[in-house]
This record gives sequence, C-alpha cells and structure tokens, in this order.
Amino acid sequence: MPEAPTIDGANTVWLLVSTALVLLMTPGLALFYGGLNRAKGVLNMMMMSFSAIGLISVLWWFYGFSVAFGTDVNGFWGDPGAYLGTKTFLAETDLWGATAENPSGIGVPLYVFMAFQMVFAVITVALISGAIADRAKFAGWLLFAFGWATLVYFPVAHWVWGGGIIGGDIHALDFAGGTAVHINAGAAALAVALVLGKRLGWPREGMKPHNIPLVALGAGLLWFGWFGFNAGSELTVDSVAGLAFINTQLATAAAVLGWIAVEWIKDRKPTMVGASSGAVAGLVAITPACGFIAPWAAVLLGIVAGVVCALAVSLKYKLGYDDSLDVVGVHFVGGWIGSLWLGLFATNSVNAAISDVVGASDGLFYGGGVTQLGRQALAGLIVSVWSFAIAWALAFVIEKTIGFRVKGEAEVEGIDIAEHAESSYDLSPAGGGTGSAFAMAGIGTPGGGATSDAKPEADSAEPVSAKVAG
Repeated sequence: MPEAPTIDGANTVWLLVSTALVLLMTPGLALFYGGLNRAKGVLNMMMMSFSAIGLISVLWWFYGFSVAFGTDVNGFWGDPGAYLGTKTFLAETDLWGATAENPSGIGVPLYVFMAFQMVFAVITVALISGAIADRAKFAGWLLFAFGWATLVYFPVAHWVWGGGIIGGDIHALDFAGGTAVHINAGAAALAVALVLGKRLGWPREGMKPHNIPLVALGAGLLWFGWFGFNAGSELTVDSVAGLAFINTQLATAAAVLGWIAVEWIKDRKPTMVGASSGAVAGLVAITPACGFIAPWAAVLLGIVAGVVCALAVSLKYKLGYDDSLDVVGVHFVGGWIGSLWLGLFATNSVNAAISDVVGASDGLFYGGGVTQLGRQALAGLIVSVWSFAIAWALAFVIEKTIGFRVKGEAEVEGIDIAEHAESSYDLSPAGGGTGSAFAMAGIGTPGGGATSDAKPEADSAEPVSAKVAG
C-alpha cells in the first residue's frame, strides 16, 4: 500500500526560496537594462520588465500553466483545462508529481511548483524588451507580450519540460532554460528588432550606457537570483542541486574572465560593462547544462561563452540590425552555446536522470557519439524558427494596426515623457528655471529633430563603437 501524501518541508522551502530568487531577477533585469539604456528611455525600459511581472503572472495562473504542464494532448500543448485558474488545488493530494504509486510526488504543493514556473515565464518575456529600447510603444509591448507568451512561451515550455516533442520525443536536455528561455527569447528579440527598425541615429550616434553602477547592480541581482533559477530547477534538495549551484558560480566567474580578456586584447581596457555582460553571458550558457555536466566542463563553458558572446555583440553592426542591448549576442548566442555543450559534455556520471528520466545520451566526449549533439541542435532549431516566426508576425500586425514604434519626435525628445509622462532624473535647478531637464542633460534636439513616423533609412556611417550596451 502506498503511504499517505506527505509534504516534504525541505523541498518545499527550497522551492519557495528559489521562486523568490527568480522573481528578484526581473527587477534586476530592469536595473541592468535600465543602466545600459540612455537616460531619456530608462523608465520605459524598466516598465517593460515590471509590466511583464504583472501581465504574465496572471496569464500563467489562468491558463499558461495548464498549457505548459497539463497532461500532454498532442506533443505541442498540455490540456488547457487541467489547472485552469477557476479551479483550486489545496487538497492534501495536490502535490506536484503525485501518482497512484507515489502519492507524495516530490513532496511539493502544486501551487509552489506553479509559482516557481510562473517567474520563469515572467523573465523570459522581459528579456525580449532589451532589443527594442527607446522606440517601442508601451501599449504595443503589452499586446506583443500577451500574444508571444500565449503562442510561444507556454507551448515551448510544454515541448521542453511538460512531456512535449522536445523533451518527450527528441530527448533533448535543458536543465533550467537554455532552449525554453534564452534561445526562445533571443530569437523573438531579433524578430521584433527587425520589424521596428533601427533607432534614429544608430549606429552613427553614440548610444552608450547612462549609468554603469546601475548596470553592475542589476548584474549582481541577476547573478544572485540565478542560483534559484538553476539550482532550484532540480526541485528537490539533493546533490544535483548542489552541482547546479557550484556549476552556476564557476561558469559565471569564468565568463567574466573570458569577456574582459577579449576587451583587453581588442581595446586594451577591460570595462565594468564588459564584466557585467560577461557575467550574464556565463549565467545564460550554464543554464541548460548546470545539472548535467561536471564542474571542470562548467569552467570551460564559461570561458567559451564569455569570449564568443563578447565577439557576437558586434554582429549587429556587421549585419545591420539594431538589437539595442544585445539580447541576441548574449542570450541567443549564449543559449545556443550552453545547449550544444550538452551534446559534448553531458554525463550520466553526475546525473543519472539524463538517461533514466529524459531518455537522453552521454555527450560526445563521454562516449555517447554525436547523437545527443544532434538532438540539442534540432531542439534549438525548432524553438528558434517557431519563436522568430511568431514574434515577427505579431510585431508586424501590431505595427500595422495600433502601431508598435513611437513617433520620431517622441524618440528624439525621450520616450519616458512621451509614453509615461515622467523622467528618471530631475535635473532642473533647485531654485527653479525655465530650462528643460532633458536639455540640461544634453538629451534630445532643441527645436525638434526627426518628426516623421517613417522609420529611418539605413545609416551608412561607421558605428561609434562595436562594444556592448548600444
């Protein structure tokens, strides 16, 4: 006879703490993106992150969790009615993973697991916003976030973690979100950036970060919260959670070194923005692999991610797309690196769930051949194509209907004032005066500037800088 359902206190507390840590990452992202942005658009940038917390949390509770983790319907989505928001789950049997043979599951109440996955959905949507800084209408952003979460993130979470085609059929590995979060968001970011077009003056004008300490603070909060993101994804308190924790730290630290080494060689000066961006690149790359590889492979992964992502951020200048805050160069590229790394270094010797639960294989360097590498590549390709296509279509329809890009004068004078009627810094004299705060800060163009609704023509001038933080 199976024992009665029992809540596991340790697992439940750890997942509650991890949920809070991951939630903190979105305000951390707001600070990171806000600092990288120009002063006249920092509040709009931060609002996109904070609005994602509000909108996606409600959507996840109402139907998103059901689509992602409901009983598989056809490999593409879960039963939408399984955990519909109109229902409640407070019975002693409502434990995540509970079965007739194991009524306790992992000993975690269903609502705790729902909340943990909710904050993943929130930050995935928020990540996209960095690609469209300074030029997206807030109403357009909210409509896009609603559509993309519904049509892309919720189903993709099912494909990867809910028993759908990627985890259940292809048997690709993704411990905490390299495919479902970072490749997914990066592909969407590229699509939306292409639809909205380039910022006025880019790349001819310098568009450097306005507040580097804010960047470092945001990166620090992301680093801190990411331990909940990665180690929390084990869902239980065990040795694999510890492995994910140490791998997260090692890969991130190594990526900082890799990124600043590239800066040192290219520009002779390592920067705080570079170190912060390197940390994020390392965090992104280790996300899918943290519970499936040995620590030495995590260090190597961090170095590779730091170096490659530092080089990848200059692709936007070569290819001509304005990804404002390098979502593609860091999250899309970093997510691909981490996902493919599993095809090389995943090993059952550190986590038997690779074959026992997921049905995957050891990586190439552990005797598994190229099978798992092919699975990882196929999974990344499927998500990239689906996310890009839906994001492009959504952004195009929004632009052609209610409008997604702000007017030219609003972009020049400051999107914060145009969209939110407030500014991030009060720069007016203490005794009053007639000067504009933006004018005193050197922001905007007195007398107007570009006022056309049309997108700017391609700028043939050389970029001011090929470094991150556009």
